[in-house]
Amino acid sequence: MKNPIIALYSLSVLTLLSSCNQNKNSDDKTIEKQATERAADSIIKKAVATIDTLDYTKRMLAISNNDTTGKWPVKTPYPLPGALLPYNRIIAFYGNLYSKRMGILGQIPREQMITQLQAEVAKWAAADPSVKTILALHYIAVTAQGAPGKDNMHRMRMPFKQIDTVISWAKPIDALVFLDIQVAHSTVKTEVELLEQYLAMPNVHLGIDPEFSLKNGEIPGSKIGTFTADDINDAIDILVKVVQKNKLTPKVLVVHRFTQGMVTNYKNIKKVPEVQVVMDMDGFGSKVLKKSTYLRYIYREPVQFTGFKLFYKNDNWNNWTMYTPEELLQFTPKPLYIQYQ
Repeated sequence: MKNPIIALYSLSVLTLLSSCNQNKNSDDKTIEKQATERAADSIIKKAVATIDTLDYTKRMLAISNNDTTGKWPVKTPYPLPGALLPYNRIIAFYGNLYSKRMGILGQIPREQMITQLQAEVAKWAAADPSVKTILALHYIAVTAQGAPGKDNMHRMRMPFKQIDTVISWAKPIDALVFLDIQVAHSTVKTEVELLEQYLAMPNVHLGIDPEFSLKNGEIPGSKIGTFTADDINDAIDILVKVVQKNKLTPKVLVVHRFTQGMVTNYKNIKKVPEVQVVMDMDGFGSKVLKKSTYLRYIYREPVQFTGFKLFYKNDNWNNWTMYTPEELLQFTPKPLYIQYQ
């Protein structure tokens, strides 16, 4: 008779060996499955990460309006697929729901505002059928204030319910939403991070306004503020993170500008596939003044794409008249973001 201890030991060894073989087979299958998934994922990423580069280049050359200086089009990485620019021209109404003085968005009733926006979009579509025209609501989500406020930052953050309202207005008309930031004594990084939940939405983009970035304690409105390239890059870094984390198409970042000092070190502004930067000529006045401003601060200091703001009131007084789409399409480069205030 076999020693029962030896028999039990032998049975345990056999069981262990059988278990090891089963585990090995299971591990092999797991490794094989993971390798297959990685290969498939790689193929998918390669497919997704491809755009028609010839078409993109052709469109960039077209908006450069035969510029011969070498400034335009700007050399940048190709965008991720699904990029809005240069395939579309964005026509935006700007403002704040708490004020009738900050822009057409908030100045007139919603239905009237939407009808007027659609009419402007139709004008641009007729003026340049080669570029699809899309609507946008550009909402000032953080406004600079003369009063310091509780935290002495001279800015007021709009309640999320107001942002939700604008997003709800945009949905039935298939419009983009831009959230605009006037940081005052705060920072771009601080204010933009608080809006990440909205920027994670596919149709929500960002605007930042250096006019109201006062770095030395001045009261907003007492002088024109400034952003460095680092400030703008803070916004870009956050948008890159949002795009990558949520697997989104590129975000558009609008940077307002109408003086030399409003943006410094423009050559150091990052150019990345996840973010498309629009330098928006933001000043009002006569056509001569506005064109000169566009040439000095937008054309001569190229970043990526350009925009142009039109003021219903301030561009149409003192015998001035507002630029028409046909006139702006003669500019070099052609602006792809048009904002009405």
